[in-house]
Amino acid sequence: MRKTTLSKPTRTKSSLNVAVAFAESYRDQIVHVETHPSVEASFGATQAPMHAQLSASLKELGLDSLYTHQALAYEEAMGGKDLVVVTGTNSGKTLCYNLPAIQWSLTEPASRMLYLFPTKALAQDQMGRLEKMLPASIRAGTYDGDTPKSQRASLRKLAHIVLTNPDMLHVGILPSHELWTRFLKSLRLIVIDEMHTYRGVFGSNVAAVLRRLLRLCEWHRCRPQIIACSATIGNPTELFQKLTGRTPKLIDLDGAPRGRRTFVFWNPPDLGGGQRLSTNKTSAQILTMLTESGQRTLVFSRARISAELVLKYARAQLKEGGTVDLSKVESYRAGYTVKERRQIEQAVFKGDLLGLSATNAMELGVDIGSLDAVVMNGYPGSIASFYQQAGRAGRGTHEGLAILVAQNDALEQYLLRQPEILMDGRNENVTINPENAQILTPQLLCAAHERPLMPSEIERFGPKALELAESMDRSGELAFRNGMFFYPSHEAPASKVDIRGSRGEQVVLLHDGVELGSMERWRAMQNAHRGAIYLHRGATYVSIELDLETGVAHLEPLDADYYTQPIVQSILEPQVTIKANGPMSLRGVKVTTAVIGFRRRALDGDLTIGIEDLDLPPETFETLATMLELPNAPIDVEPEKHLGGVHGVEHALMTLAPLLAGCDRGDLGSAWYAFNLDSMSPAVFVYDQTPGGVGLCEKLFDASSGWLQSARQLIASCSCEDGCPACLLSSRCEINNDALDKRGTLAIMRKILDQD
Repeated sequence: MRKTTLSKPTRTKSSLNVAVAFAESYRDQIVHVETHPSVEASFGATQAPMHAQLSASLKELGLDSLYTHQALAYEEAMGGKDLVVVTGTNSGKTLCYNLPAIQWSLTEPASRMLYLFPTKALAQDQMGRLEKMLPASIRAGTYDGDTPKSQRASLRKLAHIVLTNPDMLHVGILPSHELWTRFLKSLRLIVIDEMHTYRGVFGSNVAAVLRRLLRLCEWHRCRPQIIACSATIGNPTELFQKLTGRTPKLIDLDGAPRGRRTFVFWNPPDLGGGQRLSTNKTSAQILTMLTESGQRTLVFSRARISAELVLKYARAQLKEGGTVDLSKVESYRAGYTVKERRQIEQAVFKGDLLGLSATNAMELGVDIGSLDAVVMNGYPGSIASFYQQAGRAGRGTHEGLAILVAQNDALEQYLLRQPEILMDGRNENVTINPENAQILTPQLLCAAHERPLMPSEIERFGPKALELAESMDRSGELAFRNGMFFYPSHEAPASKVDIRGSRGEQVVLLHDGVELGSMERWRAMQNAHRGAIYLHRGATYVSIELDLETGVAHLEPLDADYYTQPIVQSILEPQVTIKANGPMSLRGVKVTTAVIGFRRRALDGDLTIGIEDLDLPPETFETLATMLELPNAPIDVEPEKHLGGVHGVEHALMTLAPLLAGCDRGDLGSAWYAFNLDSMSPAVFVYDQTPGGVGLCEKLFDASSGWLQSARQLIASCSCEDGCPACLLSSRCEINNDALDKRGTLAIMRKILDQD
């Protein structure tokens, strides 16, 4: 295997010039370059009254005029409307809710505001921004797990504006709502920031949490307004309705200025034999070049291990160059201690760091100052995330550079061949399913604990809620007396309900008794099993024991030249058919998954250098799946070739499913069968990884015709003859891409589409 290195571009301070230098130096790797021009600001005026102190605060901050969307939001909010504001990254959406919140705090001193942010870091950051414009008479504070207990009572009683997150609302505020009586009686405004992040399991749970909050407000004869802000998505009004049960006024006219932004689509160098230089190494090399040329750069990686690998590689390269202090480049991800995260956030904000390798934990609007460039180490998983991450560079009127480094897999190589999918501005929908029985059941228990549920109140949780409550009455989980459902215990159930995942037990990672981090049980089974490599801030550890009973993984330092990748096997049992359209049907299925082994993959080139078996307990859950019934093998076609085509159809459909469902690849799973008893023929399944499903497979079923056509185009548009990572092969394949046939795949898909 030949070694590939990247030379340094000419030192320059212009992001656009850097992009040009890259395009000239790496013509064989730069697939597409596109520049979006700058946009001038558009200002608006409002006729709604504004308190003199609020006007003075705006002038002190240099905000003499409001952008059109800010002025319109203030006007509509003062008119009593619920709002959803959908504008670009760094467009000043914060003012759309801060202005009415401060106005009401000044003119109605008894009123209270509740701000919800998806992360504690974002709440802390927004608190800093809010303090700069608050008059002295208004008190605000963050109320989350990091808030000292000595300060909590005064915040409940005295704060006009409380900033928190859905987790704290769910487990800390609502179960103790008696302590919040004064606050809830006077609640004037609820803010839902970064609304687009409430997708899947998390979003479905948050919808129930918000209904619990609004129900308690109604009991106190209070109806707060709601203002939500979101990145550009395709269904903001629908998502708002599903989250809150209300219909908002949509504001999507963006008046903020934008600097010129250049997008670069980068394909790592070809190493021959269908292999390319890993995106981790390529991203690290780009990070090194950008930091050495003085560009403040943020690298986004999808996986924690990738963020750590990029840091490790970049520091090694910077050490060779000797021009940048290694402490100027850091990593940031979930799993770090609170103290570590705060230190890194402050270092980025102060400009002490030139480069940062992070997961999407840094994607949201935390203020980290001005960045020159963003490198996306692989497709972020959704179009909304693609633009959210790209928007972190060149904020305001400054120009920015966004580089997408494509992984050597079918979806990302397809996006390189079809860049217009990302560049044409199409916004995807965000999917949640608040009526998922496995999500709604524990949420109803939480609601009943907070206050007995009347049947008329249950309707706000969805048409299936009453049936679930009656079922829990029969099982003894609830007790129906005097026309209401009671929770038959004094212990709050909320602490046992993880709103960010259906399988949320935590495993702590320890080295010599010191906590390095934590991860969910299901993630630990895949990434902290015996022999798994764990990277932490540039250091390498190996798991020597995973104790699922105690929830602890014991790690030791290891100087390893490889990383590990789990091998997960899934078995599906089809159950009820919900609806069908030709060969495609929407099915209820029972899924059993087990981590049966892991691969050791070389850091240099990502080649598999070893496979080891594991014996971990399986997990079983019921969910929804799309099932595609495939034709049996024609008489003149070899059975092995036909089965290779069936396997190929599974890969093709699974490759494009996240793009069509608007979700992360990890939210879906797939399986194929040579003979399915239900259909008496081969079949391919793509299923929702969330027990009960969150609406992803319904979207795939509704888009089945376009899904099949795009899957055929994916395979046919690649010039290879027998299948390669750019079209057919998958690093996630349970049988390591054995029994695949490209011609057989195309033949089956042609036959299905011709019949369709």
